[in-house]
Amino acid sequence: MTPDQKDIVRRTWALIVPDGDAAARLFYGRLFAIAPEVEPLFATTDAAAQRRKLLAALAAAVAGLDTPDRLIPVLADLGRRHVGYGVEDAHYDIVGAALLWTLERGLGDAWNEAVAEAWTAAYGLVAGVMRDGARQAAA
Repeated sequence: MTPDQKDIVRRTWALIVPDGDAAARLFYGRLFAIAPEVEPLFATTDAAAQRRKLLAALAAAVAGLDTPDRLIPVLADLGRRHVGYGVEDAHYDIVGAALLWTLERGLGDAWNEAVAEAWTAAYGLVAGVMRDGARQAAA
């Protein structure tokens, strides 16, 4: 990611945070609409707690963009743990699509091509490290 992309992600994340729970609700609604097969993975999960976990993970990723030496081990561990929840490699692309869709709606007029590219790069980084962690767990 470029420094400008990191700045865009931080700036736009700050716009989402004040209404984070609404954004998380929108995200999970979209996720289950485009991939109903993943909804059973959340069957025993407290929805409010899951929304908080999503927001905390995103906040940590955004905060860690400038400290990859600290962020990467956390993301790799998260990927390893997600294997135990039934997450498969293909789910990362679905989650990415739902996240970008959610951000576009949540940011409204603040969403543009540069923002889309920055968030795509950020999610690509996060998902790539988590996928690596998942592969390590599966090996």
